[in-house]
Amino acid sequence: MLHTVAKLHYEAEMSQVDIARRLGVSTATISRLLQRARAEGIVRIEVLDIVTPEALTSQLVERLGLRDAAIVETPAAGVLTALAAPLGRLLKKAELSAGSVVAIGWGRAIREVIRAGLPRFPGVLTVAATGGMQQQAPHFQINEFVRLAAEEFGGTPHFIHAPYLPSSELREVFLADAAIHDAVSLWGRTDIAIVGVGLPHAINAPEASAATLSEQALVQAAGDVLRHYFDADGALISWEGESRMIAMSPDQLRAVPLVIGVASGPEKAKAIIGAARARLISALVTDTKTAQAILERLNQGG
Repeated sequence: MLHTVAKLHYEAEMSQVDIARRLGVSTATISRLLQRARAEGIVRIEVLDIVTPEALTSQLVERLGLRDAAIVETPAAGVLTALAAPLGRLLKKAELSAGSVVAIGWGRAIREVIRAGLPRFPGVLTVAATGGMQQQAPHFQINEFVRLAAEEFGGTPHFIHAPYLPSSELREVFLADAAIHDAVSLWGRTDIAIVGVGLPHAINAPEASAATLSEQALVQAAGDVLRHYFDADGALISWEGESRMIAMSPDQLRAVPLVIGVASGPEKAKAIIGAARARLISALVTDTKTAQAILERLNQGG
Protein backbone atom coordinates (compact mmCIF):
# COMPACT_ATOMS: atom_id res chain seq x y z
CA MET A 1 0.00 0.00 0.00
CA LEU A 2 2.90 2.38 0.72
CA HIS A 3 4.00 2.41 -2.91
CA THR A 4 0.42 2.71 -4.20
CA VAL A 5 -0.33 5.70 -2.01
CA ALA A 6 2.87 7.44 -3.12
CA LYS A 7 2.10 6.85 -6.83
CA LEU A 8 -1.47 8.10 -6.49
CA HIS A 9 -0.48 11.27 -4.65
CA TYR A 10 2.74 12.32 -6.43
CA GLU A 11 2.20 10.96 -9.93
CA ALA A 12 -1.59 10.88 -10.35
CA GLU A 13 -1.82 14.10 -8.28
CA MET A 14 -4.74 12.81 -6.23
CA SER A 15 -5.54 14.53 -2.95
CA GLN A 16 -5.12 12.67 0.33
CA VAL A 17 -8.90 12.77 0.84
CA ASP A 18 -9.56 11.14 -2.57
CA ILE A 19 -6.92 8.46 -1.95
CA ALA A 20 -8.45 7.68 1.46
CA ARG A 21 -11.90 7.28 -0.13
CA ARG A 22 -10.54 5.02 -2.88
CA LEU A 23 -8.63 2.76 -0.49
CA GLY A 24 -11.24 2.83 2.28
CA VAL A 25 -8.95 4.20 4.99
CA SER A 26 -8.72 7.43 6.93
CA THR A 27 -7.04 10.59 5.70
CA ALA A 28 -4.74 10.41 8.73
CA THR A 29 -3.56 6.98 7.57
CA ILE A 30 -2.75 8.33 4.10
CA SER A 31 -0.80 11.23 5.64
CA ARG A 32 1.25 8.81 7.78
CA LEU A 33 1.94 6.57 4.76
CA LEU A 34 3.18 9.54 2.69
CA GLN A 35 5.50 10.62 5.52
CA ARG A 36 6.82 7.07 5.75
CA ALA A 37 7.33 6.94 1.97
CA ARG A 38 9.56 10.04 2.17
CA ALA A 39 11.41 8.70 5.21
CA GLU A 40 12.18 5.37 3.51
CA GLY A 41 13.32 7.02 0.27
CA ILE A 42 10.43 5.76 -1.83
CA VAL A 43 9.61 9.42 -2.50
CA ARG A 44 12.40 11.94 -2.96
CA ILE A 45 11.62 15.63 -3.07
CA GLU A 46 14.28 17.83 -4.62
CA VAL A 47 14.31 21.62 -4.74
CA LEU A 48 16.42 22.66 -7.70
CA ASP A 49 18.69 25.65 -7.47
CA ILE A 50 17.88 28.22 -10.15
CA VAL A 51 21.05 29.42 -11.82
CA THR A 52 20.65 32.96 -13.09
CA PRO A 53 22.37 34.32 -16.19
CA GLU A 54 24.32 36.66 -13.90
CA ALA A 55 25.69 33.76 -11.85
CA LEU A 56 26.59 31.83 -14.99
CA THR A 57 28.33 34.89 -16.39
CA SER A 58 30.63 35.27 -13.41
CA GLN A 59 31.42 31.55 -13.41
CA LEU A 60 32.29 31.53 -17.11
CA VAL A 61 34.51 34.57 -16.81
CA GLU A 62 36.42 32.97 -13.95
CA ARG A 63 36.62 29.41 -15.29
CA LEU A 64 37.53 30.35 -18.87
CA GLY A 65 39.76 33.31 -18.00
CA LEU A 66 37.63 35.70 -20.03
CA ARG A 67 37.61 39.47 -19.82
CA ASP A 68 33.84 39.58 -20.03
CA ALA A 69 30.73 37.59 -20.92
CA ALA A 70 27.03 38.19 -21.48
CA ILE A 71 24.39 35.47 -21.22
CA VAL A 72 20.70 35.42 -22.08
CA GLU A 73 18.06 32.96 -20.91
CA THR A 74 17.64 30.30 -23.59
CA PRO A 75 14.41 31.12 -25.44
CA ALA A 76 11.99 28.52 -26.79
CA ALA A 77 12.91 29.58 -30.33
CA GLY A 78 15.24 32.01 -32.10
CA VAL A 79 18.20 31.61 -29.76
CA LEU A 80 20.73 33.16 -32.17
CA THR A 81 18.56 36.25 -32.61
CA ALA A 82 18.28 36.51 -28.82
CA LEU A 83 22.07 36.85 -28.58
CA ALA A 84 21.88 40.32 -30.13
CA ALA A 85 20.82 41.90 -26.82
CA PRO A 86 23.76 40.60 -24.73
CA LEU A 87 26.15 41.43 -27.58
CA GLY A 88 24.80 44.97 -27.58
CA ARG A 89 25.47 45.23 -23.83
CA LEU A 90 29.11 44.25 -24.28
CA LEU A 91 29.54 46.70 -27.15
CA LYS A 92 28.07 49.53 -25.08
CA LYS A 93 30.41 48.73 -22.19
CA ALA A 94 33.36 49.05 -24.59
CA GLU A 95 32.42 52.70 -25.26
CA LEU A 96 33.25 52.70 -28.95
CA SER A 97 33.69 56.09 -30.56
CA ALA A 98 34.24 57.57 -34.00
CA GLY A 99 37.33 55.98 -35.52
CA SER A 100 37.12 52.79 -33.45
CA VAL A 101 37.60 49.63 -35.52
CA VAL A 102 35.32 46.60 -35.30
CA ALA A 103 36.34 43.46 -37.19
CA ILE A 104 33.52 41.15 -38.25
CA GLY A 105 33.74 37.38 -38.67
CA TRP A 106 31.29 35.04 -40.38
CA GLY A 107 28.85 32.31 -39.42
CA ARG A 108 25.19 31.79 -38.59
CA ALA A 109 25.41 33.44 -35.17
CA ILE A 110 27.15 36.53 -36.57
CA ARG A 111 24.57 36.84 -39.33
CA GLU A 112 21.63 36.61 -36.94
CA VAL A 113 22.87 39.06 -34.30
CA ILE A 114 23.65 41.67 -36.95
CA ARG A 115 20.28 41.21 -38.58
CA ALA A 116 18.61 41.54 -35.16
CA GLY A 117 20.22 44.95 -34.65
CA LEU A 118 23.31 46.57 -33.13
CA PRO A 119 23.72 49.72 -31.00
CA ARG A 120 24.52 53.03 -32.68
CA PHE A 121 28.17 54.11 -32.70
CA PRO A 122 28.46 56.82 -35.35
CA GLY A 123 31.83 56.97 -37.08
CA VAL A 124 32.90 53.41 -36.19
CA LEU A 125 34.82 51.56 -38.89
CA THR A 126 33.83 47.98 -39.67
CA VAL A 127 36.14 45.61 -41.52
CA ALA A 128 35.96 41.99 -42.64
CA ALA A 129 38.12 39.72 -40.50
CA THR A 130 38.72 37.36 -43.43
CA GLY A 131 38.53 37.23 -47.17
CA GLY A 132 35.39 35.93 -48.79
CA MET A 133 34.32 32.35 -49.53
CA GLN A 134 32.95 30.99 -52.76
CA GLN A 135 29.83 29.74 -51.03
CA GLN A 136 26.18 30.58 -51.64
CA ALA A 137 24.94 30.01 -48.07
CA PRO A 138 23.90 33.26 -46.36
CA HIS A 139 26.16 32.75 -43.33
CA PHE A 140 29.30 32.91 -45.51
CA GLN A 141 28.66 36.41 -46.90
CA ILE A 142 31.15 38.28 -44.74
CA ASN A 143 31.27 41.53 -46.74
CA GLU A 144 27.49 41.74 -46.46
CA PHE A 145 27.81 41.38 -42.68
CA VAL A 146 30.34 44.22 -42.68
CA ARG A 147 27.97 46.42 -44.67
CA LEU A 148 24.99 45.66 -42.42
CA ALA A 149 27.02 46.18 -39.23
CA ALA A 150 28.23 49.55 -40.50
CA GLU A 151 24.65 50.48 -41.30
CA GLU A 152 23.51 49.53 -37.79
CA PHE A 153 26.42 51.34 -36.12
CA GLY A 154 26.11 54.40 -38.33
CA GLY A 155 29.71 53.89 -39.42
CA THR A 156 31.81 53.10 -42.47
CA PRO A 157 32.36 49.62 -43.95
CA HIS A 158 35.71 48.39 -45.26
CA PHE A 159 35.44 45.34 -47.49
CA ILE A 160 38.00 42.75 -48.47
CA HIS A 161 37.33 41.73 -52.06
CA ALA A 162 39.64 38.74 -52.01
CA PRO A 163 39.20 35.01 -51.31
CA TYR A 164 40.04 33.76 -47.87
CA LEU A 165 42.27 31.03 -49.32
CA PRO A 166 44.10 32.03 -52.53
CA SER A 167 47.31 30.45 -53.78
CA SER A 168 50.54 31.66 -52.21
CA GLU A 169 51.36 33.73 -55.30
CA LEU A 170 47.92 35.29 -55.56
CA ARG A 171 47.87 36.10 -51.84
CA GLU A 172 50.77 38.51 -52.27
CA VAL A 173 49.11 40.05 -55.32
CA PHE A 174 45.85 40.60 -53.46
CA LEU A 175 47.59 42.10 -50.44
CA ALA A 176 49.49 44.49 -52.70
CA ASP A 177 46.22 45.94 -53.99
CA ALA A 178 45.73 49.38 -52.42
CA ALA A 179 42.10 48.86 -51.35
CA ILE A 180 42.73 45.43 -49.84
CA HIS A 181 45.94 46.63 -48.18
CA ASP A 182 44.11 49.54 -46.55
CA ALA A 183 41.38 47.26 -45.22
CA VAL A 184 43.80 44.62 -43.93
CA SER A 185 45.86 47.31 -42.20
CA LEU A 186 42.85 47.95 -39.94
CA TRP A 187 43.40 44.53 -38.36
CA GLY A 188 46.43 45.92 -36.57
CA ARG A 189 44.36 48.58 -34.80
CA THR A 190 41.12 46.69 -34.21
CA ASP A 191 39.37 47.59 -30.96
CA ILE A 192 36.76 44.81 -31.01
CA ALA A 193 36.38 41.67 -33.09
CA ILE A 194 33.06 39.83 -33.29
CA VAL A 195 33.59 36.22 -34.35
CA GLY A 196 31.82 32.89 -34.46
CA VAL A 197 33.13 29.67 -32.94
CA GLY A 198 32.98 26.77 -35.39
CA LEU A 199 32.52 23.07 -34.82
CA PRO A 200 35.02 20.51 -36.13
CA HIS A 201 34.09 19.31 -39.60
CA ALA A 202 34.08 15.66 -38.55
CA ILE A 203 30.82 16.24 -36.65
CA ASN A 204 29.52 19.17 -38.66
CA ALA A 205 28.81 17.70 -42.07
CA PRO A 206 26.79 20.64 -43.49
CA GLU A 207 29.88 22.84 -43.10
CA ALA A 208 32.24 20.43 -44.85
CA SER A 209 31.67 21.99 -48.27
CA ALA A 210 33.41 25.15 -47.06
CA ALA A 211 36.52 23.30 -45.92
CA THR A 212 39.49 21.96 -47.82
CA LEU A 213 40.36 18.27 -47.59
CA SER A 214 43.18 19.23 -45.22
CA GLU A 215 40.72 21.02 -42.92
CA GLN A 216 38.26 18.14 -43.02
CA ALA A 217 41.07 15.80 -41.94
CA LEU A 218 41.61 17.66 -38.65
CA VAL A 219 39.80 15.04 -36.57
CA GLN A 220 41.57 16.15 -33.39
CA ALA A 221 40.22 19.69 -33.66
CA ALA A 222 37.75 20.91 -31.06
CA GLY A 223 36.72 23.84 -33.24
CA ASP A 224 37.91 26.94 -35.04
CA VAL A 225 37.83 30.72 -35.02
CA LEU A 226 38.35 32.29 -38.46
CA ARG A 227 39.64 28.91 -39.66
CA HIS A 228 42.33 28.83 -36.99
CA TYR A 229 41.87 25.35 -35.53
CA PHE A 230 42.62 24.27 -31.96
CA ASP A 231 42.24 21.20 -29.77
CA ALA A 232 40.34 20.97 -26.49
CA ASP A 233 43.35 22.26 -24.57
CA GLY A 234 43.63 25.33 -26.77
CA ALA A 235 46.72 24.23 -28.73
CA LEU A 236 46.63 25.51 -32.30
CA ILE A 237 46.57 22.88 -35.04
CA SER A 238 48.34 23.69 -38.27
CA TRP A 239 46.93 22.60 -41.63
CA GLU A 240 47.94 22.90 -45.26
CA GLY A 241 46.74 26.24 -46.51
CA GLU A 242 46.77 28.19 -43.25
CA SER A 243 49.74 30.24 -44.39
CA ARG A 244 47.78 31.19 -47.52
CA MET A 245 44.76 32.54 -45.65
CA ILE A 246 43.73 36.15 -45.93
CA ALA A 247 42.44 36.48 -42.39
CA MET A 248 43.35 37.95 -39.05
CA SER A 249 46.10 35.80 -37.56
CA PRO A 250 45.99 34.28 -34.06
CA ASP A 251 48.53 36.87 -32.90
CA GLN A 252 46.40 39.69 -34.30
CA LEU A 253 43.31 38.33 -32.57
CA ARG A 254 45.18 38.04 -29.28
CA ALA A 255 46.30 41.66 -29.59
CA VAL A 256 42.72 42.95 -29.93
CA PRO A 257 41.44 44.43 -26.64
CA LEU A 258 38.18 42.48 -26.87
CA VAL A 259 37.39 39.52 -29.12
CA ILE A 260 33.77 38.54 -28.62
CA GLY A 261 32.87 34.97 -29.49
CA VAL A 262 29.18 34.62 -30.34
CA ALA A 263 28.02 31.01 -30.15
CA SER A 264 25.09 28.88 -29.04
CA GLY A 265 24.34 25.20 -28.57
CA PRO A 266 25.50 22.70 -25.95
CA GLU A 267 27.31 20.82 -28.72
CA LYS A 268 29.63 23.83 -29.00
CA ALA A 269 30.79 23.65 -25.37
CA LYS A 270 34.07 21.91 -26.22
CA ALA A 271 34.80 24.33 -29.06
CA ILE A 272 34.11 27.38 -26.90
CA ILE A 273 36.39 26.09 -24.14
CA GLY A 274 39.15 25.44 -26.68
CA ALA A 275 38.74 28.90 -28.23
CA ALA A 276 39.08 30.54 -24.81
CA ARG A 277 42.11 28.43 -23.90
CA ALA A 278 43.71 29.28 -27.26
CA ARG A 279 43.07 32.96 -26.42
CA LEU A 280 41.29 33.45 -29.74
CA ILE A 281 38.30 34.87 -27.86
CA SER A 282 38.42 36.99 -24.72
CA ALA A 283 34.68 37.47 -24.24
CA LEU A 284 31.63 35.30 -24.84
CA VAL A 285 28.01 35.90 -25.79
CA THR A 286 25.82 32.83 -25.37
CA ASP A 287 22.66 31.44 -23.74
CA THR A 288 22.07 29.70 -20.42
CA LYS A 289 21.87 26.13 -21.80
CA THR A 290 25.18 26.54 -23.59
CA ALA A 291 26.76 28.15 -20.53
CA GLN A 292 25.63 25.26 -18.32
CA ALA A 293 27.00 22.74 -20.84
CA ILE A 294 30.36 24.53 -20.76
CA LEU A 295 30.49 24.48 -16.97
CA GLU A 296 29.48 20.81 -16.84
CA ARG A 297 32.28 19.90 -19.24
CA LEU A 298 34.76 21.92 -17.19
CA ASN A 299 33.58 20.22 -13.98
CA GLN A 300 34.19 16.87 -15.64
CA GLY A 301 37.73 17.87 -16.48
CA GLY A 302 36.98 18.66 -20.13
